[in-house]
Amino acid sequence: MEPKIKIGDYNYNLPEEKIAKYPLERRDMSRLLIFKDGKIAEDKFLNLANVLPPDSLMVFNNTKVVPARLFFRKRSGAVIEIFCLEPYSPTDYNLSFAAQGTCEWSAVIGNAKRWKEGQVYFICNDDAHVKSLNLRAELVQKNQSQASVVRFIWDTDATFSQVLELCGRIPIPPYLNRDTESIDTERYQTLYAKIKGSVAAPTAGLHFTERVLEQIDAKGIKRMNLCLHVGAGTFLPVKSEFISGHKMHTEPFSVSLDFLKQLYDSLENRKVIAVGTTSARSLESLYYIGAHCLEHGDPAFVSQWEPYDKLRNCSAKEAVGALMEHMVKNGMDLFKARTSIIIVPTYAFKIVDILVTNFHQPQSTLLLLISAFTGGENWKTIYEYALTHDFRFLSYGDSSVLFR
Repeated sequence: MEPKIKIGDYNYNLPEEKIAKYPLERRDMSRLLIFKDGKIAEDKFLNLANVLPPDSLMVFNNTKVVPARLFFRKRSGAVIEIFCLEPYSPTDYNLSFAAQGTCEWSAVIGNAKRWKEGQVYFICNDDAHVKSLNLRAELVQKNQSQASVVRFIWDTDATFSQVLELCGRIPIPPYLNRDTESIDTERYQTLYAKIKGSVAAPTAGLHFTERVLEQIDAKGIKRMNLCLHVGAGTFLPVKSEFISGHKMHTEPFSVSLDFLKQLYDSLENRKVIAVGTTSARSLESLYYIGAHCLEHGDPAFVSQWEPYDKLRNCSAKEAVGALMEHMVKNGMDLFKARTSIIIVPTYAFKIVDILVTNFHQPQSTLLLLISAFTGGENWKTIYEYALTHDFRFLSYGDSSVLFR
């Protein structure tokens, strides 16, 4: 049953000056708020390993942000911005990035009222390589309330991945209220980013450096990667009075069979640490996918309210084991899925024990996840402390480690 939660109860005053507009000079020198056993402490992110339990499993999201913002001009002179969201044809990310000559993407269009039909042309600098692409775009399907479909066309044998690298800009969050700058190309990307597909960074990972990772390894903490491509929906505000009226965005994620084996072996005797809300959503979704395998023999899409609609009695180990069996039986090394799971108060966590995360916007689904994880009114205590002790907020802000 959908929880009756009033989004106005998850509001707080976030002054503009508390929002970090730029990253710190050194990633791991951000501040770290520690919430454990109902108490708050402080440290530097550099010392994260000191507060984590040894012999635990730490899960990272190794998605990579793509330069998904492109600017075009109509022959009339009107500037059109195309913000690529996800591949439409071909739908597979790898195939789309490898496409030559043409491909189609779902996209949000800026200044859409000025573009009803016809081709628009990439606003090019004097770079000969960029000019040779002769990049243009045309509308395949225009939608008012959801993403439109845009076809890109170019003249060389460059892949679409190379086209984006040459022509696109990193899509930094709208609340930074500034244009993308050169610093964002490096810093709005995790150190371990590997698989292209996100249009927003999994920002909890922006604080990690090689020395932090080395300290984590030295403590005997096992590191594993999954991949969830973060969509623009992560910034969608909740406009309904109650969370039950909000449609949660859907995001694709994938895990390897080896990842599931490591997770299976860790459950019951190791703490599972999620780096970021994207890792947490993926891990919790795996439980429900595995539960489908137990009940029906096959995995299924995790819908928004599934965790609240039906009580499941299987353990996390049983669920993960069932998904592993499904993969082995079908000769799969990689499991790809989509999830629209929403984690709000009353949610019962199945897998995640510890969460590393930044400080999130008022009245957001991410803040609701923090409330569900920390329990009761603890989110208010945590955020009040952060606000009154000059922590930096949102994507380029400081970090926290929360113990459930």
